[in-house]
Amino acid sequence: MLVEGHGSGQNRGHGSDRLTPRSAAYDGALLASRWFGGWSFVSVVVVGLNHHAAPLQVLERMTVPPAGVEKALRSLQQAPDIDEVLVLSTCNRTEVYAVCETFHGAVGAIHGFFAELSGLDIAEFGKYLQTSFEHGSVRHLFGVASGLDSAVVGETEILGQVRRAWDMAREAGTCGPHLSALFRHSLEAGKRARTETAISRGTASVSHAAVELAAATLGGSLVGRSVLVLGTGEIGVSMVAALQTSGVSDVVVANRTRQKAVNLARRLGASYVGLDELGATLERVDVLLTATSALSSVLQVDDVEAVMAARRGKPLLIVDTALPRDVEPDVAKIEGVTLLDMVGIRSFVEAGLEERRKEIEHVEAIVEAEVARFEADAAGRQAAPVIRALRSRVENLRQSEFDRYAARLTPREAELVDHATRQLMAKLLHEPTVALKSHAGTIKGQRIADALRLLFDLEDDDAGVESEGL
Repeated sequence: MLVEGHGSGQNRGHGSDRLTPRSAAYDGALLASRWFGGWSFVSVVVVGLNHHAAPLQVLERMTVPPAGVEKALRSLQQAPDIDEVLVLSTCNRTEVYAVCETFHGAVGAIHGFFAELSGLDIAEFGKYLQTSFEHGSVRHLFGVASGLDSAVVGETEILGQVRRAWDMAREAGTCGPHLSALFRHSLEAGKRARTETAISRGTASVSHAAVELAAATLGGSLVGRSVLVLGTGEIGVSMVAALQTSGVSDVVVANRTRQKAVNLARRLGASYVGLDELGATLERVDVLLTATSALSSVLQVDDVEAVMAARRGKPLLIVDTALPRDVEPDVAKIEGVTLLDMVGIRSFVEAGLEERRKEIEHVEAIVEAEVARFEADAAGRQAAPVIRALRSRVENLRQSEFDRYAARLTPREAELVDHATRQLMAKLLHEPTVALKSHAGTIKGQRIADALRLLFDLEDDDAGVESEGL
């Protein structure tokens, strides 16, 4: 059942209230998460931190690297109150989406997960957590997929990140029919936002923003500069492409797995080095762009101090897009080094968003329309098992009575009686069917369903199959 929830989209004008144990929204979520009268009140909740509220030093401790996603998913699914779970972890957010039977139990388990992941006490990060449920969680995800909740509004990379998070959860066996329906539709909403509006026009990705920020810092252009890109994931690949589009001819790619660097360099016409050559390469390049998925800093203060000594006063610009950060923050204190991270990228992007901001209202309208369509489809599918069970029950009764008297009737009489009783059945079931469909997904719809079950002794055994549409 979908009930009104509180979203977390501060930039979109939606409600940003976090749920507390004493709030009316919290009580509503508890009601929505119960099993009542045999009807499954599927509760979808999202709990997480993002760049809007959490400082970088907290957010980076909450990052789940790709190699750790499966373990995280299995750990979360072991919680007795969580049926399905998906983790979305990017450079701007770490969020857990869960289908749960009890709201309080599921949220508590997710809080515990974040505490274990970060090594922090809930008191240290609880104020940064944002929780949405049902309508709010759907609206939040659709906004994320549409680029409304990104540091770079309208960025294109988030859509691929949402898809990969869904793929990883399905591969781990923790994403069932409810979350699959939700995430499938979120991708449709995201694609529609980018197709029908100009929200992604211009600098619409972290990778392009990092390249443009580097150019702006060095006087407006990187032409004639040498650039080292550390990391060969999606952002690293996009950085190399953006550099080449910007006219940079000297691009070097480095990665922990040398073959990945080799493959990327060959594909895009760059050169490559292994991590064992990182120091020597840094001694000659003008710019370092980092985007690895390392769990800790790749470059420490000592490393960069040695590099700067060898550079003999030649300045080095570093733009670190990774989370956790690839470069120790104190590197910024080294003379000759300019270190920019996601905070700097966000500030840079913020200054050039006016054109895309004009599209936000249009994208919000698309998001709301897609949320309404998703919820309408979900409500209709929730009603389907009861309607089918009701029709089956009445048809069985009709057929049983017809069979008792069919032998006494001529073929023509049997045909007329069969037709008349079918018509009568259809007319009798029309009103309850319409009522159930029109109120599906509401408390009133629940009461109608319960009444029909009681009056007709219904058993909709295939409700689980129908729940696939959520």
